[in-house]
Amino acid sequence: MRKIQIALSIALTLAAADVAAAQTSGSGAKPTVVLVHGAFADSSSWNGVISRLERDGYRVIAAANPLRSVAADAAAVATILKSTTGPVVLVGHSYGGPVITQAANSGANVKALVYVAGFLPESGESSLTLSGKFPGSTLGDALSPVPIPGGGVDFYIQPAKFHAQFAADLPATQTSLMAATQRPVTQAALSEPSGQASWKRLPSYVIYGSEDRNIPAAAMEFMAQRAKARKTIALPGASHALMISHPGEVAALIEEAATAP
Repeated sequence: MRKIQIALSIALTLAAADVAAAQTSGSGAKPTVVLVHGAFADSSSWNGVISRLERDGYRVIAAANPLRSVAADAAAVATILKSTTGPVVLVGHSYGGPVITQAANSGANVKALVYVAGFLPESGESSLTLSGKFPGSTLGDALSPVPIPGGGVDFYIQPAKFHAQFAADLPATQTSLMAATQRPVTQAALSEPSGQASWKRLPSYVIYGSEDRNIPAAAMEFMAQRAKARKTIALPGASHALMISHPGEVAALIEEAATAP
């Protein structure tokens, strides 16, 4: 009996040491990937990317972006970062770009930023100012404003224009569902100036579509060059919803950011 107790004690001690080591190293060698959707979408827009990352052994969290204001939305994402052990690759789509840019300032464990057709704002810039910096965006004519109780306006993309505007490289049957389930963003959030640009101190990676009608390709190229992105990919013919239409390419870039020294 004494020998059994000693053996159990040794086993428990070794198990505790293994747990402590795993916690110290972030529960494994691979970083956690935190995905932040943008306006007119939800967390399910990452499903194709998630399945590929999880298949390759990554832990993935798809954050629910409130789409109310940059500061408040970034604070919500920051709570996820603070509760995550080990390094994190932070990924943002569209308006999710300003959100991850600001959230990273509160997350000491963020090792890289990946912008998927996402804004890379300088301090003081907003999504609206950046989208209008170069010609080509047709989003303004596709929006439908809805007053918010207590003041302010929510923006939706008009269902009849959703396919052409947001996801022209996806089947119309799929985009009709996306139009019905889209989540609105406030005008205030799109107009809110961004805070400190975390991409100045963190490695950034950029992927976007040449046929993006929300954020012109010229604007994406400008922001990527300004941020000195480690890698920039322009997908020919891809729409704004490239995480849905090109999940393989998006997942591959995220994994490149995760494995880079």
